[in-house]
Amino acid sequence: MALRIKSHWHADDSDRSLSEIAGALAFIGWRIALDRAINLHCERFVYRSDEERLAVIQEYLCFLIQIADRLAHQQLEETERRELIVSLARRLAEHVQDNADDLLGAGDHGRRFIDLLNERSAEYSDLSLTEDGPSYPFLRHLGYRVQHQMGEVEENRWVIDQVMDRDGWEAYRQFAKAFGDLLD
Repeated sequence: MALRIKSHWHADDSDRSLSEIAGALAFIGWRIALDRAINLHCERFVYRSDEERLAVIQEYLCFLIQIADRLAHQQLEETERRELIVSLARRLAEHVQDNADDLLGAGDHGRRFIDLLNERSAEYSDLSLTEDGPSYPFLRHLGYRVQHQMGEVEENRWVIDQVMDRDGWEAYRQFAKAFGDLLD
């Protein structure tokens, strides 16, 4: 079943702050990442624990923040881009914190997500997004990271191909559309 994403404001005539846009993007990004993690399970890839599933979700979130940063770079002034991306990262860290508390118990899950995001940002920094979408190396890196998080289980041997050929593209398409809709 396809994920339905609402990416238009109810009252189109009012201007939205970058913080409000970031909040909506964080909610949408979380739903997309969760949907992609569920899809992997539906495709018969195996999670050994809730920690692995949450780690895969976080890899998708890092990927989507990279997409948002590149799209914002094309559409916003530098100070606006920075404000949007920092607010988006903080909101996603809150989602991670809330959900990880429920699944794994109390901990500094949001802070660890921000640390992971900073690490992934350095890794993604040389990878490109064109008008056609993320480059092959961009998607390959996401696939590699997802495969790494899912461990060396025989059933997961081809997860990198699933992420590169389908799930990564689908996450990009959904998120890029929502990004464009919310910024219009």
